[in-house]
Parts: sequence; C-alpha cells; structure tokens
Amino acid sequence: MQIIEKYFPSLSPVQKEQIRALRPVYTYWNKRINVISRRDMENFYIHHVLHSLSIAKIITFFPGTIIMDAGTGGGFPGVPLAVYFPQVKFILADSVAKKVKVVETVIHDLGLTNCETVRERIEKLTRPVDFVVARAVTDISTLLKWTGKNIRPGGDNTLKNGLLALKGGELDSELKPLRAASTVYNLSDYFSEPFFETKKLVHVWRGLVV
Repeated sequence: MQIIEKYFPSLSPVQKEQIRALRPVYTYWNKRINVISRRDMENFYIHHVLHSLSIAKIITFFPGTIIMDAGTGGGFPGVPLAVYFPQVKFILADSVAKKVKVVETVIHDLGLTNCETVRERIEKLTRPVDFVVARAVTDISTLLKWTGKNIRPGGDNTLKNGLLALKGGELDSELKPLRAASTVYNLSDYFSEPFFETKKLVHVWRGLVV
C-alpha cells in the first residue's frame, strides 16, 4: 500500500481499504485458480495494481465514461481502475469462465458498484464504449481489429476515445502502421521502480479505429 499511496496520495479512505483488500482476495483465489503467476504474488502491488493504475497517470476519465477491459484475465487493469474511478462504468470481458468467476468475486468482496462482467470472446462483443483498455492480450493491430467496432467517435475526456494498451519492450514494428494515430507514453517517466523501465502505455485514438 505504501507504494500505491506514494504515487496516488489523493486516494480516499474507502479506496485505500479497497486496494488493501485486493492482496488477500487474490491470494485466496490464486491458490485455487491460477490467475496470477504464483511467483509474482510477492510483487503484486507493483506488477499488477500499480501497473494497472499507471493509466490514471496519463488520462483522467470523467464521470459517465464507459470502458471495456478486453481480455481482463484476473481483473487487470480493470479492477484497480474501477477503484480509482468510482463514477466510471467498467465492462470486464473475458472468454474464460473461471477467470470471470474470480473477477466477479473480487468485485463483490470490494463492494464495487461500477463494474459488469461479460464472459465472451472480445471480438464478438458489440457494446459501445469510450475506451478499450488491455494488458498483455495480443498485438495492437489485432486488438483494434477485435474491438475497434466498439469504440465510439469523439469523447469528452483528456484524451480522444480509443484504445489504451499496456505494453512492454520494443514496439516500433508493431506501431509502424499506426504511427499517425497513436501516442506512446513511457511509464518510466512516471514511476521510478525498475519494473517500469521498459513498460509503456499506447493510446490509439478513434480516428484510425475501424
């Protein structure tokens, strides 16, 4: 929790309690359904919670915004973002039933009222949203092919409606066809931990999403 409060000092007492509750509930479920690498649980708050919340360093979602977490897995980045933006609607989508079950339990245990889960392949979803967020799902072009139809044009947030993808490593070849309508944010500009040295957030706006 200290690392989270260091970067997000404005968290309310309720939000702090919800973020504090994440570790025990994921520890419980991870022993039964492996949604996070068990070797990675000791780095839970940096590698999963803080990484998810890094999106909030780049964009402020206004109340009423609708966001789809495509291929949410165990609930990242959607669940931490839902804690941070309680007036924003989150649709947490995954095709794997056992992962969706874990996410539903986490939502219930944290008392989150701004989340909805969907068990479906993301390319089959037709819900209109303002943003799609994703972490470690697939390459960006494929994500756009699967989810571009869901993203509404325009938008009232601090960034244009579009895709927000948490990525790592070298992205030049992956982003070459999208360069005219994308921005890459180096997370090392916002966080000093070594984990973030190669981590990036890619924003592809609606103008190129078809």
